[in-house]
Amino acid sequence: MKKYFLFDLDGTITDTGEGITRSVQYALDAFGFPPQPPEKLRRFVGPPLQWSFEHYYDMSPEQAAQAVEKYRERYRAQGVLESPLYPGMGGFLGRLSQRATLCLATSKPLVFARQILRLRGIEGLFAQLSGAELDGTRTDKAEVIGWALGLLEGPPKGQAVMVGDRRHDILGAKAQGVESIGVLYGYGEPGELAQAGADYLAQSVEELEQLCMGMLYR
Repeated sequence: MKKYFLFDLDGTITDTGEGITRSVQYALDAFGFPPQPPEKLRRFVGPPLQWSFEHYYDMSPEQAAQAVEKYRERYRAQGVLESPLYPGMGGFLGRLSQRATLCLATSKPLVFARQILRLRGIEGLFAQLSGAELDGTRTDKAEVIGWALGLLEGPPKGQAVMVGDRRHDILGAKAQGVESIGVLYGYGEPGELAQAGADYLAQSVEELEQLCMGMLYR
């Protein structure tokens, strides 16, 4: 039986791809990169930004940190507003919150995550919010999930499940000893979640709700 549901934000609750990818391109412009194809920019939705700039564009840690700051210039002003809920998500979270404890577990800085939740009218559905800090503290997903479990006062791990759309969510859950649900409607690449070892997969928000509600009785 599951009583605690940890949710990623980008690509899981909200379709934040537009705001993120446009802000990434804004940062890359400052480094002289030409306009990038959409599939390259989509890879930035989910993983920590610092890691992504280093990994995908061979930036040094110092350059990546500068790119993150350029990214945030646009994201603060515009990107945070480009964050609609996936259709049906608000109703699903509302119903689940009446029967279980919800916690946000995101690598996005909490200042932005909280702003998005408030903008979409769903902040009150979450008992706790776990995320990164602007100084780079707590961007690793295993660390974020561990912090979330601590905020929830250490529930039995068998009663918790992590929901996310990228391998970082799945691997972070494994590192913390909790099960995971991979959502296929998000920004993961084909086969990414299965290869990472997701315990369950959901094709849609509707399928995710059926899966989560069924877990309440196991």
